[in-house]
Amino acid sequence: MDNKPLTTDKHPSSIVSGPSSPALEIADLSGIATFQDSGRHGYNKFGVPTSGAMDWYAYQAANSLLNNPPNSAVIELGLGEITLRALRNTVIAVTGAGYEVENYIWIFPLWTSFYVRAGWTVRVKKTSGGNWAYIAIAGGFDSPIIMNSRSAYLRGGVGSALKVGGVLHSLAPAADLLKLAARDHTPLIPYSQTPTIEVIPAPQADWFTPEGIRTFYESEYTLSPSFDRMGYRLQGSPIEKVITKELISEGMTMGSIQIPADGQPIVMMADAPTAGGYPKIANVTRASLPLLAQCEAGVSKIRFREVTVEEAQRKTMDDRR
Repeated sequence: MDNKPLTTDKHPSSIVSGPSSPALEIADLSGIATFQDSGRHGYNKFGVPTSGAMDWYAYQAANSLLNNPPNSAVIELGLGEITLRALRNTVIAVTGAGYEVENYIWIFPLWTSFYVRAGWTVRVKKTSGGNWAYIAIAGGFDSPIIMNSRSAYLRGGVGSALKVGGVLHSLAPAADLLKLAARDHTPLIPYSQTPTIEVIPAPQADWFTPEGIRTFYESEYTLSPSFDRMGYRLQGSPIEKVITKELISEGMTMGSIQIPADGQPIVMMADAPTAGGYPKIANVTRASLPLLAQCEAGVSKIRFREVTVEEAQRKTMDDRR
């Protein structure tokens, strides 16, 4: 087992560039597939969301399996399937939850890397559980760099969704292809259909009644089918407010949990707007974001647990070892 450590560089300052060549062609596609990296940092003040991978842990693991630079672009596949045809020999790694991989005539589990010969097809197939798969290629995918990131933000017209017939280029691999194949990584994050999501209190926690706070921490929630990369709308017991006035819009980040008038939580995700006006009861810790990202709509049973900032920081570092 090659359980490689993940990078601790949260916001890489540069993007590897250089000569690239055609590597894969999209033969079939359902669902949403985009290029994502660690995100578009430093542009929130201009109203530009960070974007990046919904499941940062699976994203980093996919690149780590191939010794790619930490900010390399991958394909993020959501709620669908993709078939890729290799235009040359390469190595691919696939991570995430709720998928399996068919490479030529073999079935591979997630969290592994495998050699792909020119002409072979690789199909990433949806199974039960999870939402997002991450497909990395040796060297990393080459796509336009916009505001220091290759991440697509479809709502804002930044980048575009991948389409059938598209030819995908990749950069030079970090090592001989045979040395990058047949590696695996055991996830340190406990993906589950019954996750306990750790949170820290948000600035407006005192806007909610004691009963509302108890409801939030003692109730079970499910993910609404109307979720997307911007936000996860949860369904469960409504949360009662003690202050019902409008909140002046203020900054938000991935993981902010807003409570609108109907009392149902909305968790901001990777494409979260940079500001919002609903009061926030808590914020999901970075270590728990992958667990929430991979919750299955209508199936997963979600609970919340309060932790301190120090606990949240320590857990994040533990998950990156």
